[in-house]
Amino acid sequence: MQAFKLKLDKAIGIMLMLIMAIMVLNVSWQVFSRYVVQSPSSFTDELSRYLLVWLGMLGAAYVAGQDKHLAIDILPAKLRGEAKRKLLIVISIVIVLFVIPVMIMGGINLVYITYTLEQKSATLQLPLAYVYLMIPFSGLLVLFYQFVNLQSLLTKQDSQN
Repeated sequence: MQAFKLKLDKAIGIMLMLIMAIMVLNVSWQVFSRYVVQSPSSFTDELSRYLLVWLGMLGAAYVAGQDKHLAIDILPAKLRGEAKRKLLIVISIVIVLFVIPVMIMGGINLVYITYTLEQKSATLQLPLAYVYLMIPFSGLLVLFYQFVNLQSLLTKQDSQN
């Protein structure tokens, strides 16, 4: 499972770099077309917003997989051994209990509704379901990472952190 996680981390990292590179090119084109050509591009604002959504959601999943997500770590920093391990297990379970109904089920519902209603973006005419698809996808990634984390915590007899 760890080998697959490492490959997944690498693939997500590459996807994040590509999204960021496309965003930089997109915004650079917007600035160039607006101030140099004096004819602003109509699609760049919308595209940069959607890329930012993808970057944020995918980045959050990646960071959760690296166990570097934003957290208040006052209590885990004070605990040692078995008490810390049990707290980390509870935290992982709470994350799973959030991710399943909110990101995965809610995201799938959002994608379904926007797909059914055939909602499209104003300028790009891109189906919004494609944009929102990143929410349940990121939720599945976070869920996978939490299961890997839980497996590691449950098989570890004594936490050395």
